[in-house]
Amino acid sequence: MEERFDCIIVGGGIAGLSAAMVLARADARFLLLERGEFCGAKNVSGGVLWGTDLARLVPDYWEAEAGFERFVNHRRLTLMDETSAFSVDFKSADFDETPYMGLTVLRARFDEWFASQVQSVIDAGSNAEESLLATDILVEELVQEDGRVVGIRTGDEVFHSNCVILAEGVNNLLTRQIGLEPAHVPADHVAVGVKEVIRFPESSLAERFQLRGLSGLTNEFVGYASRGVEGGGFLYTNRDSVSIGLVLAMKDLREKRQKPYDILNDFKSHPVVADMIEGGEVLEYSAHVVSTGDVTAVPERLYADGVLVAGEAAHLLLNSGKAIQGMDYAMRSGILAAGTVLSARESESFDSGTLAAYQQALDDSYLMRDLRSFHSAVEVFHSETMYKKVPDVLCEFGRQFFGIGNEPTPKARDMMKAAVKQHASMWEMAKLGYKAARSL
Repeated sequence: MEERFDCIIVGGGIAGLSAAMVLARADARFLLLERGEFCGAKNVSGGVLWGTDLARLVPDYWEAEAGFERFVNHRRLTLMDETSAFSVDFKSADFDETPYMGLTVLRARFDEWFASQVQSVIDAGSNAEESLLATDILVEELVQEDGRVVGIRTGDEVFHSNCVILAEGVNNLLTRQIGLEPAHVPADHVAVGVKEVIRFPESSLAERFQLRGLSGLTNEFVGYASRGVEGGGFLYTNRDSVSIGLVLAMKDLREKRQKPYDILNDFKSHPVVADMIEGGEVLEYSAHVVSTGDVTAVPERLYADGVLVAGEAAHLLLNSGKAIQGMDYAMRSGILAAGTVLSARESESFDSGTLAAYQQALDDSYLMRDLRSFHSAVEVFHSETMYKKVPDVLCEFGRQFFGIGNEPTPKARDMMKAAVKQHASMWEMAKLGYKAARSL
């Protein structure tokens, strides 16, 4: 009888590597297949890994030469109009404690490092010769027998396993192949992420953004950043660079006939942003399709006979306005998927009845609970009132409140009324405030 792997993982991103680490620590026999030249080679995300799950997988990672850029102890939300910006700024030494609350990462570096940590655990196990991280391999098809997934095909080769974890990313062709998602993902469920990495001398970066040691800043932008298109901007500090970019709703981008790189150039030339990046050297430009963070985009079932779906292949991402949570969702879903495989191995049953435990584990975790709890917040954040009118109102108020002239000064409440009257209406602001209070 042909030997089978306990599990085949498709995709060497954070979801796939997290699953691999759990399986490696349990000394399971698995095969991870990544189509990039190395894990992280095709990922363009320059973002933040939130939460502390990394410490579960790689204990004391901060004591080694880990693959992250900086830890986050400074957060800023900026609302912009064409010439001004109004920011909410929070910095705390409480976030200096390990394990860190958030890490800025460059995926090519981080994923490659993470893969090396998985490999070291494989090498230390008794199944070291039977588990493998294989790169530069495209999985073309899931192999099925009697409606059950039993392996994968790559070129002329077929590999069999008791279970397959699909961690293939948002372009989830294999997930669609087995009918867990429609053949075409609706345009309002995806967005376009565009990003540049801009290098600075490390000392200059520290002075400009008030960084000490490996501390870091994350800055989200709402308003003129997206030039009237649904979405927003970001800037994250790395060790000797910043990642700056936009996430723009694909449907709105198409309907308004805007080009992402034109919006990015406008964003970078905004007076506030231009001051932040002046003198930097652009190292790379990249673009990528991402999920919008809408819970209705998550497939109804993330399992079938012999297969589980994890990470952004399952559209597991949340953007409720205070942060973009994608990598932590990928990591936790990978952990839960691998745990389900290990439980199924004990019972020697990999049918959908057994693998449904993965869906239940997701529902019980913070992932699905937050996706459902903050669904209305996602709707508020993506409303035109939020990404256009609120920034205009606040910036107009800021110009009046912080401007000092040689004439009588109105009360702050009168300034706010005037700002609202100029850009929106009290009724619009009241409705938005009520919805935001209920959703957040």
